[in-house]
Amino acid sequence: MKTKSHYDSPLGGITLITDETALLGLWFDWQPGYADDDSAVLGDSPTIGAAKRWLDEYFAGCIPRTEVPLRLEGTPFRKEAWALLRKVPYGETVSYGGLARRLELKRADGRRISARAIGGAVHRNPIALIVPCHRVVGADGSLTGYAGGIETKIRLLQLEGVLKQTERMDVDCESIDRIWRSTR
Repeated sequence: MKTKSHYDSPLGGITLITDETALLGLWFDWQPGYADDDSAVLGDSPTIGAAKRWLDEYFAGCIPRTEVPLRLEGTPFRKEAWALLRKVPYGETVSYGGLARRLELKRADGRRISARAIGGAVHRNPIALIVPCHRVVGADGSLTGYAGGIETKIRLLQLEGVLKQTERMDVDCESIDRIWRSTR
C-alpha cells in the first residue's frame, strides 16, 4: 500500500509518497509533470516520519543526518545517474558534463555519455532534495533548469551556502535533533 503525506517547507508545499519500506517520491507541489498518485492514501508511516525529519534538518540549514530508505524507479541509466547525484555533497555543485564524465569513468567501457543524456535523467528524478538534482549546474556554472523552478533552485543553493544570500539564520543543528527525539 502506498501512503502520501504533505510537508510545509519554507519554500512551499511538498508531497511525499512511500510504500511500506521506502520513499518513492518527493516533489514540490507546483512542479510540472508530477501527478499525485491516486493509489496512495493520506497517512503517516515510519518512512514518511524519517523523510520529514530529513526535511526539517535540511531546511534548518543543517546537513541532514537522518537516513531515509529510498526506492528509485526508472531505467538502469537513470538509476546510475541518480546514484551519482546522491554523491554530490551538500554545499557543492557539479555540471551535467561532470556527471557524464563520472559515469563514463564508473562504467569504464569506453562508451561516451552526453551531458544532455544526464540532463534527461536528472529532470526525471522522482525524489527531489534527497536526490539533489538542484546541485547540478551548466558547464559554466550557470543555473540551468530545475523542475521546481529556477527561483527554488537559487533558494536551495543559498540555503546550502553555494550562493550568497542577504540573510542567513543561525541554527543549532543539535537542537533540531533533540527536538525531534523529544516529540517522537
